[in-house]
This record gives sequence, C-alpha cells and structure tokens, in this order.
Amino acid sequence: MSDAPVSILQANPYASYLAFQQEIDEAIHRVLNSGWYILGKEVSAFEQEFAAFIGVPHAIGVGNGTDALELALRACGIGAGDEVITVSHTAVATVAAIELAGAAPVFVDVETGSYTMDVAQIEAALSPRTKAVLPVHLYGRPANLPVILEIARKHSLRVIEDCAQSHGASLNGTRAGAWGDMAAFSFYPTKNLGALGDGGMVVTRDSRLSEQVRQLREYGWKQRYVSDQPGMNSRLDELQAAILRVKLRHLDEGNLRRRELAQVYCEKLHGSCLRLPSSPQNGVHAWHLFVVAHQHRDGLMGFLRERGIGTGIHYPVPVHLQPAYQARLPLRLPLPNTEKAAAQVLSLPLYPELPVESAKRVTDAVLEWVQ
Repeated sequence: MSDAPVSILQANPYASYLAFQQEIDEAIHRVLNSGWYILGKEVSAFEQEFAAFIGVPHAIGVGNGTDALELALRACGIGAGDEVITVSHTAVATVAAIELAGAAPVFVDVETGSYTMDVAQIEAALSPRTKAVLPVHLYGRPANLPVILEIARKHSLRVIEDCAQSHGASLNGTRAGAWGDMAAFSFYPTKNLGALGDGGMVVTRDSRLSEQVRQLREYGWKQRYVSDQPGMNSRLDELQAAILRVKLRHLDEGNLRRRELAQVYCEKLHGSCLRLPSSPQNGVHAWHLFVVAHQHRDGLMGFLRERGIGTGIHYPVPVHLQPAYQARLPLRLPLPNTEKAAAQVLSLPLYPELPVESAKRVTDAVLEWVQ
C-alpha cells in the first residue's frame, strides 16, 4: 500500500475550529479572564442551552461520554448483579461504561440496514437480572426507539440512550436523547458537536435522576466536602463548555451540511455494488458518519489511501470478539449481522467543512475501484 499523503481527511476537527475561530477564541479568553475554571457560569449556561436543544428540562455536564453513560446507569440504580442489553457493534466505550457501573452487558444483534439494535431480539435476551436496555444511535441514525420503549415498559426496564454519535438526530419529531429515561452524549472533537478536548453530558426529563447525576459527578456531594453517597470526579470544565456553547449555535447548520454531503454520496454511488446508508422513515439522520459496506472493504480502503483519501472503520472488531471481553462475555444470542458489519463497513470522509468537490473526488475514486 502506498504511503501517499492524505489530502482528504475522513474527519477534520481542526476545520471546525477554523470555521468559528473568532467566536471560539473570544469564548476562551472570556473564561481565562473570569478566573473561574470548573463548574461555573459557562457550564451552567451550556447545560441549559443543550437541554433546550434536546427538548428536556435537565442536562448535566460531565468529563466525557463514557462517564456520561456510567453516571446515567448508576443514577438509575444499576450496578452489581444487573444486566444491561446493548449491542456489540459499537465503540467499546458503551460496554466499558456498563462494566464500570458494575453491571454486565448482554448483546443483541444489529439490523443489516441501520446497524442499530435489532429490536426483535430484545425479549429473547431478557433474564430476571435485566434492568435496562441501552440502544446506540450509531453513525447518527436513531435506533427504533418506539419499539424499544414499548418492550421496556412491558418488562419494567430503564432505557438509556447512547447518543455519542447522534447530536441533532430525531425520530417522529423528537430528538435523540429525549426518548429514554436518560441519555448520554460525548463531545469528543470529531463529534457533530465536538469540544477541543473531552466532554460529555447526561440529559433526562426526571428531576430526581438529574439530581443523582449532579451528586455522583462530584463525589456524591450535596454539600461541598460532604459525600452523601459514593461518587466520582467527572466535571465538564469551563473552557470546553464555552467552546461548546459557540458550536451549539451552529450545530443545526452543520448537520444540514452533513445531510447535503450525504446526499451527494448517495446520488453518485447509487447503483454501485456498495451497500449505502439511508435515513429512517419519519426520522432525521445526524450523519455523524457516512458508512458504506463491501465484502472487499480492505481493498477499497487501500485504493482510496493511495489516492490521498482518508477513511475509517467504525468498528473493525465487535466488542464480544475483542481480547479484553471475548473469554468472559459469553453470548446469549448469535450476532451474525454484527460480525459481518465489522468485516465490511468503511467510513468515507464527512464533515461540514468538506468541499462538495472533495466529496465528488471521493465518489469518483470509489466508482473507479468498484468498476
């Protein structure tokens, strides 16, 4: 494989900074000159603004997306001896958070078309220890939340949404994150709403759960230096909150641009031998990633790399087959779609600042390879 320099990146958080550089620099200097750097006015304002964006009353800023998931689980009382149903075709953070809370992940397969949770398998995966369902809105596409909630209500289960890739996605007019008991967001720099460092958020409609997360994120404090319950240290800092406030104002615009670029890809690649992504009926895809699939994925990836086009694999090894988990997380159900996806998926370049001409260059190269 050639080591040709990559001229079209798969993701480019630096371009996002440059797009809003003046606003971001002003926000950073505002924080630096305030003299207050942890859990101050910027975090409080961002929590309120993000809650309003999602359409829920409560949002709690935390250190990162993994912590957000763990804190949501812990706030729901999920821990040792409990099981949480989720998927294996996801970032390992989803499963790591379940185990950090003390619970055990139980995997169901994903659907071939959406790469989100196969709701037909949920009830087959249940046991007396099951306490929650944790769907992942992978690549920016919402999971089948109406059915997931129906099953959860039937069996008295919590629903905690993993929204790390779905900022701004919606289904039936309701944003991802506003459906379940709680939801967790990541602000990793490459996300649709990305910080210039780490950051995360827990959102909920439930005031009691909100208060639990606020205590748990800072040592279980109600009163400073007095822990009412065992907690942890996971705080969104003022600098990242100020940066994210700037970027939140531009998120809808950025997501619209992502949809326009995704449409370019879909139109140009329609009719090719690649499996293309699609939006859900009655839903809005956030297009965090544009993921195609092909049985000879590695060959396509190498071909594009030789032409200076960066790609990614999200994700190359299902969690249940990774060395840290394979020997100790036995499967309750087979996961053929998950294992097939890991061998075939490829993420093409997609971010709001990507020029249309660059997207067309990507499609031209893909078509050259498939023909």
